[in-house]
Amino acid sequence: MSKHKKSDMHSPSRREQFEPPPARRVGISPTVLMLALSILFGGVLVYLIASGNPAGSQVAITEIAGAGSDVSLPIATFADGVARFYRYTTAAGREVKFFVMKSSDGVIRAAFDACDTCYRERKGYRQQGDVMVCNNCGRTFRSVDINVLQGGCNPAPLERSVVGDQLALTAASIEVGTTYF
Repeated sequence: MSKHKKSDMHSPSRREQFEPPPARRVGISPTVLMLALSILFGGVLVYLIASGNPAGSQVAITEIAGAGSDVSLPIATFADGVARFYRYTTAAGREVKFFVMKSSDGVIRAAFDACDTCYRERKGYRQQGDVMVCNNCGRTFRSVDINVLQGGCNPAPLERSVVGDQLALTAASIEVGTTYF
């Protein structure tokens, strides 16, 4: 039978008796942290795209205080193929949004910033290269099909004409768009 000596057993000192035990370090592994950040970033990106405001897509909207007046826009404005967005106020005070662009075949085209399918969401379109993209459903539409194809999710055509070096839009043709807004 063996007897333990007092020195063989560890007995806590007075100080150790009153100190809390050392805290366990619980850390997040770098892999878990990167995964969590990736998921968060992905969620934010999906939200921005779904909300129709993708990162970096600030669209300038030109106000046209129409109040029932016809509109004339210089053709030279559209030479670069970039869609220009406009907001027109009718004589009745209703707002109508539309865009104008020069398509890849050289034709000046105009359409309401809405379609027959997604107009209730009021998200409109954005341009990506030579296509217009519905900000609600994500469908794409070639610039050469604007004013040609209509119905469904195609940009609703806006009647226009070229008079000299001006694009002419009548108040009556713009006011047709009040049904979308």
